[in-house]
Amino acid sequence: MPRQARLDAPETLHHVMVRGIERTALFRDDIDRADFVARLATLAAQGAWTVYAWALLPNHAHLLVRTAAVPLATSMRRLLTGYVVNFNRRHRRVGHLVQNRYKSIVVEAEPYLLELVRYLHLNPLRAKVVPDLRALARYPWSGHGALLGTVPRPWQATGELLAQFGPTRARARRAYRAFVAAGIPQGRRPAFQGGGLLRSAGGWAAVRALRQHRTPTVADARILGRGAFVEHLLREAAAHEKATLRLGRPVLGLAPLVQRVAAHTGVPAADLRAGRRTRALVHARRLLCQAAVKHLGHSGAAVARYLGVTTSSVNRLAVSPEMPGLKKFLNAL
Repeated sequence: MPRQARLDAPETLHHVMVRGIERTALFRDDIDRADFVARLATLAAQGAWTVYAWALLPNHAHLLVRTAAVPLATSMRRLLTGYVVNFNRRHRRVGHLVQNRYKSIVVEAEPYLLELVRYLHLNPLRAKVVPDLRALARYPWSGHGALLGTVPRPWQATGELLAQFGPTRARARRAYRAFVAAGIPQGRRPAFQGGGLLRSAGGWAAVRALRQHRTPTVADARILGRGAFVEHLLREAAAHEKATLRLGRPVLGLAPLVQRVAAHTGVPAADLRAGRRTRALVHARRLLCQAAVKHLGHSGAAVARYLGVTTSSVNRLAVSPEMPGLKKFLNAL
């Protein structure tokens, strides 16, 4: 079955999961972890997203973020591309590090935001990476310590969450600590990571109730929310897709796009697919990658195959600061 398109829009809450390929270690040491967290922090500081919760485990990572104007896919590309390139260089390896594409679930904030903050931050304890709550409070590779004030993370959105637990920081942190402790007996909760009806309806109890009363409902494996939220989100997605189709932007293949870039920059089209690296060529390739990947829907892998370069080099150019004149070039297509 073909995989479904991601659901995303500004101000959307996402639970994101990234796993190492074939269960290999996504993080081998604290240098890797610090690199990943620094990239996560940079995106938060730049306003790409609001980070509520996160946890790094040996072979996977969890993020709970709310997107802003920048699409989730763009932010994740910025986060993972640089991290993987650096990881491979440090550990002298080649090839993919992340299993398939990362998994993202759109979350209904009420009632799931606080539940997911707790669930994600208990991951190191459930995985026995830390022995108890005291150690979890000082574990530097999750957002739990930032909420408790034991690990400074100025880029993490702690204030918004703590405000839901009490009127002062001290009272809020005590209440949050008790809330997290109460979640330990719940163990692993498949409804937060599973698929379809179970997740969208809110767990097995909700599923049983719906089936007993033969209540019609909708479900989607990309969404953690109640039926009305799922229906609303899917209607919005369908409307956005129709509006996008009505825009009528031409579907431009890579070959004609290369010709347009060549005409625009004065760089011969054949040179764009050669291995040379002059300043003019780098400028033209950057324009090509940003137009193709960020705006015209081509994958980094497809562009890389066409140019005869690596996917990581295409993605690096695609997510680099936007080229001057890019919008004018796109409008002229």
